[in-house]
Amino acid sequence: MNPAAPTSRPHSPGALFWAFNRLALQGFGGVLAVAQRELVERLGWLTREEFVEMLSVAQVLPGPNVVNLSLMIGDRFFGLRGALMALAGMLLLPALIVLGLAAAAAGWSDGSPHAQTLQGALRGMGAVSAGLILATGLKLLPSLRANPVGLRPALLLATLVIAATVVWRAPLVWVVLGVGGLGMALAWRALRGREGAD
Repeated sequence: MNPAAPTSRPHSPGALFWAFNRLALQGFGGVLAVAQRELVERLGWLTREEFVEMLSVAQVLPGPNVVNLSLMIGDRFFGLRGALMALAGMLLLPALIVLGLAAAAAGWSDGSPHAQTLQGALRGMGAVSAGLILATGLKLLPSLRANPVGLRPALLLATLVIAATVVWRAPLVWVVLGVGGLGMALAWRALRGREGAD
């Protein structure tokens, strides 16, 4: 078996629905880390490289990354029907839970103990989310070796993104256009060089 190939695939659109439903319900503070673990490690529907490539496309499209990812994965396996089932799995139960919590919290005033507890819980989830995203990034680093740009330029691009967003606080659209454009130009150049060598 080719180690770079996915080890399995969903057997039906319903399997996509339940997989993305489980994924969404585990993703308090961020689904990305859970998505990588579920789709690559547990289910084997994607390789690490495929996950990184699909996530890259999902990030430059409008809308939430993981929602875009669910649509692309659903479409890959079952076309439009799979895309809709994966999207429904991603959004249906979490939307119902959020609506229920919003209705319950509507009666709380800002100074009530319940509101303060909720604000503290949200701050704690933000810290956990940042840690999960960082851990996922570190786990996906080995997949950069197969990137046409190469490991060192890819790490340099990642460092530029971190500096632009954290240090310089550049607007995301300029980071995507600037660093993303540079990454695409480097990849295009590397791929053209490979074609010329063949």
